[in-house]
Amino acid sequence: MTSTELRLDQLRGPVPPIPHNARTIAALTSNPACSRRAVMDSAGVDKRAVAARVGFPPPYGQSPFAITRTQAFESQVKANGCAELLRMLREVLDLSIPEVAYQDLEDVAGNASQEVRHKLARQVLGAAANGADDFGTLFDHPLLRLPVGGRQVFLEPDLIAFQFQGTFHVIEIKSFAVIDGQADGGKVAAAAVQSAVYVVALRRLLADLGHDPAVVSHNVVLVCPENFSNHAVATKIDVRRQLTVLNRQLDRMTRIDSLLQPLAPALTFDLAPDRDGKPTRPVGELCDALEHIPARYSPDCLSMCELSYFCRDEARGTTHALGRSVSEELGSVESVAMALGLAGGSLTPSPEQVEAAGVLRAALRLRNECFGLPA
Repeated sequence: MTSTELRLDQLRGPVPPIPHNARTIAALTSNPACSRRAVMDSAGVDKRAVAARVGFPPPYGQSPFAITRTQAFESQVKANGCAELLRMLREVLDLSIPEVAYQDLEDVAGNASQEVRHKLARQVLGAAANGADDFGTLFDHPLLRLPVGGRQVFLEPDLIAFQFQGTFHVIEIKSFAVIDGQADGGKVAAAAVQSAVYVVALRRLLADLGHDPAVVSHNVVLVCPENFSNHAVATKIDVRRQLTVLNRQLDRMTRIDSLLQPLAPALTFDLAPDRDGKPTRPVGELCDALEHIPARYSPDCLSMCELSYFCRDEARGTTHALGRSVSEELGSVESVAMALGLAGGSLTPSPEQVEAAGVLRAALRLRNECFGLPA
């Protein structure tokens, strides 16, 4: 075990790490400047439990009903050797698929080790890319790996990789409904970003084996129930834009080693649970630990991060709390009080604030004109 892994274990405390998934990576890359989330996610800290302990529990989460519905719908789609899925793939990909060979990579002779499962995925998917038909056409639950912040993290996707005529497609199964040909735009967008994470991971796996990453198509197949029934419908989604953003953000993310270096040696997010699993860590001490790592809050975090309500309270009065577009427009003007002072002329802008001050003064003049106030 490396010194970085030991330090991350110390930050997490004596509890199993929370594994990454496509949703957490998509959220992490949407805000790469947030060191707090990068460190806590790399360490596998249970952010939901930490947020609850400091008095800001996230008011959302996937309900047991939604999880059960998703599992039931997924089982239906995969029933009878994926016969229903194969029918949809013929239609949506416009391919003449005579037959399909299904292989589940979730279990390796009872060995649940991530390293073993990933090794099997590399072997099977690599053989399929070489044109070995004996290795199958549909690959369920391949365990992928992706470098995030300089550290390799395992992805346990609930997906199927479909390979036919030398091209792989990622298939994402979701339980939200497509009603009259339309689905919730936000849910489709989230599914597209998550699918892009899988495409990136699968491309890197095949590239490591010497294959052209382009053999993994940028068109992913989204399978959802149609209308108010459990009848499945498949749609092809182009995720090239999501792939561009995702690759750029992954490349920009600071290596975790450099984020860990300035942290105090005794810093930890250990909740010190008692025998019943109830946290005993003093709240003030845990808040101090959180504030030791800088965050980069924006309103988008509210739908993506379990710590967002704590960070929003912490960011009160800053321009970051007004949204990313406002924060970027104002540059080094980091507080609302400073922005008001520059707009009204009570503060003199520094050289790097001159442009932002001009924007603020213009905005104040426009406001005064709209309300009939003196300039």
